Amino acid sequence: MASRNSEFLKNFWIPNHVLVPGSKVDHGEIDGDGPKCPVLVFVNSKSGGQLGGELLKTYRSLLKEKQVFDLGEETPDKVLSRIYANLENLKVQGDQLAIWTMERLRLIVAGGDGTAGWLLGVVCDLKLSHSPPIATVPLGTGNNLPFAFGWGKKNPGTDEQSVLSFLDKVMKAKEMKIDNWHLLMRMKTPKHGACDPIAPLELPHSLHAFHRVSEADELNIEGCHTFRGGFWNYFSMGMDAQVSYAFHSERKLHPEKFKNQLVNQSTYAKLGCTQGWFLASLTHPPKRNIAHMGKVKVMKTLGHWEDLEIPSSIRSIVCLNLPSFSGGFNPWGTPNSRKQRDRAFTPPFVDDGLIEVVGFRDAWHGLVLLAPNGHGTRLAQAKRIRFEFHRGAADHTYMRIDGEPWKQPLPVDDDTVLVEISHHGQVNMLATHESKSKSVYDPSSPHHNDAEEDDNEEDSLADEFRKFGAADTFKIPDEVDIAHLS
Repeated sequence: MASRNSEFLKNFWIPNHVLVPGSKVDHGEIDGDGPKCPVLVFVNSKSGGQLGGELLKTYRSLLKEKQVFDLGEETPDKVLSRIYANLENLKVQGDQLAIWTMERLRLIVAGGDGTAGWLLGVVCDLKLSHSPPIATVPLGTGNNLPFAFGWGKKNPGTDEQSVLSFLDKVMKAKEMKIDNWHLLMRMKTPKHGACDPIAPLELPHSLHAFHRVSEADELNIEGCHTFRGGFWNYFSMGMDAQVSYAFHSERKLHPEKFKNQLVNQSTYAKLGCTQGWFLASLTHPPKRNIAHMGKVKVMKTLGHWEDLEIPSSIRSIVCLNLPSFSGGFNPWGTPNSRKQRDRAFTPPFVDDGLIEVVGFRDAWHGLVLLAPNGHGTRLAQAKRIRFEFHRGAADHTYMRIDGEPWKQPLPVDDDTVLVEISHHGQVNMLATHESKSKSVYDPSSPHHNDAEEDDNEEDSLADEFRKFGAADTFKIPDEVDIAHLS
């Protein structure tokens, strides 16, 4: 058994001279042209209670220690910058093994959706010469990213056999592109009081909570606080984000109570009740419904904004990139071309440059997702969406991106809080045969409308959003405990 495992693991081992700049080539460790599926593994050792640390030990026992990284010790942007700089240098020298490794390299990230998003953001922003595809190990509470690409949503086993089984899936997985989305948030600098409208650590890591955009940034406007960042799965606003905020606040106060995935999910459900999400019509003031808080505009074709009508009963709105939300549900579903109201919509492809916009009245409405063809209220598919909040309805709302919530102050005078989401580039993911995500380019994917032709929007937006900001945006500062990454 040990010898069979050793032969199998050679598919994943990366030669030392590739991992450590300046090392000599050891031809004795190389079979054939090189490893069939070389991998770099990133583990959030603080995710999943004790599971992250145990998984880190198992990977290091099976692979070379230099190709397995603890995100609590070294950030992915530093690791990838160092290794790819070495690969490029070896490539210039004509090192065929380095070229082979670069062409076949795959990444594995173990953690929650926040951890996975951190690595995706880094890969996006570094603009690597050969962008490696990424497999995600579910170690969080929601695990929407792993579930969407067929890696499951339950915390994995950390024993040797479980890791070997996962590596086998990584070797057999197919590559699939995924859209990423740029998020811009802008608000006027307050005339009185604190400089920051939001305490820095209350904003998600995937926004520039720690360093607002610089004065040199093209999106900076004098007299405003401007934040920018990105997401891969969803942006949501309203009561669902309020429940999530309550959960994260409780976890920060009592982290010792949140060491088990089942306990976490049970606590989340209880908070849904105590926050009034199941009795929203009684506990949630109508003035805080989405339609009463501001204007929503969408851009379906380049350069043309149009108002989006939001039903007055909608208390939560989700802008969805992946067919996985709130632990694996698909709020968009598959539109039926035979129904008049669905004819303008396509199935939810993850690489079509469109984001799906869905509304919910309350948690009971959300339970329709349990039905085979259940879905939320489909509102739009768009290349961009803009929220404009003005004085009046409420002094705050709740927002979240990829599982990380925050309490967002709204205008108390004649100012405006702006949130705008726009498509910006793609990265490569690894998907198993159980993947829920579908590509617009996959002949086996369901189509009832022809995909929109590419209108070269990316070229026209290149100057406006030339820097996604992921390496900095997703970088977790030293003072932040990465255990809080969901």
